[in-house]
Amino acid sequence: MTGPYGVGIGWRTEIAGVVAALPGLRFTEVIAESVDPDRPIDPQLAALRARGVAVVPHGVRLSLGGAEPVEATRVTRLARVAQLLDAPLVSEHIAFVRAGGVEAGHLLPLPRTRAAVDAVVANVARARANLPVPLALEPIAALFDWPDDEFDEPDFVTEILDRCDALLLLDVANVYANARNRGQDPLAVLERMPLDRIAYLHVAGGAADHDGIYHDTHTDAVPAEVLGLLADLSARRRPPAVLLERDGHYPPAAQLRAELDAVAVAAGLAPVT
Repeated sequence: MTGPYGVGIGWRTEIAGVVAALPGLRFTEVIAESVDPDRPIDPQLAALRARGVAVVPHGVRLSLGGAEPVEATRVTRLARVAQLLDAPLVSEHIAFVRAGGVEAGHLLPLPRTRAAVDAVVANVARARANLPVPLALEPIAALFDWPDDEFDEPDFVTEILDRCDALLLLDVANVYANARNRGQDPLAVLERMPLDRIAYLHVAGGAADHDGIYHDTHTDAVPAEVLGLLADLSARRRPPAVLLERDGHYPPAAQLRAELDAVAVAAGLAPVT
């Protein structure tokens, strides 16, 4: 297998039992920094691997968009996690999380400039030189844009992927959030993304605050609008794999399984329940 396929869900210890009980599960995703390559894999995660479920390490701390070179020790750790999990690929974000030695603790958006493209491309090259598997890049949900942007988001992402020959982890919920907050048509934005480079998709829930700003919370159910956007995309180019992200306020098992079924229907993929 060269990549994930089917419908998956992010592996979290709080819902590990529910995930393990999904009979049709073919892949899952684990936060890369939560796995210690010097320790045995969590037994429940190891059991998934033993039954043939692919596990994709999803990094959040490389800071590929930082002006400083990506730290070699972090890339080495990610590579070791990928080897430990026998991962088909790894994924990270088009974002930065540190500058001048200060950790932000959050994925921060880049100015969509030519200089930022250069920085990402250079850091991706540094990372890929030491990774044993392909790398997929995820554009993030951004609550603000920089005033000196030179590209819109689809052109920015396409320029990066073309220049570094990386794969795309496209988060449909992020596309929806960004388009809604910018007053754009999410389907029009989606159609201009480099869809031919998709490795797999993300979907997640979100909610608007009292000012009407939509937040990609990962703690709410996936809204109908995101499922509809997923269905529109799948009608044009059926994705190989779609993963549901949930990071808190976990619903009862039956409700979580129903949400996975809804994702499968929208994506035109086989259910996992």
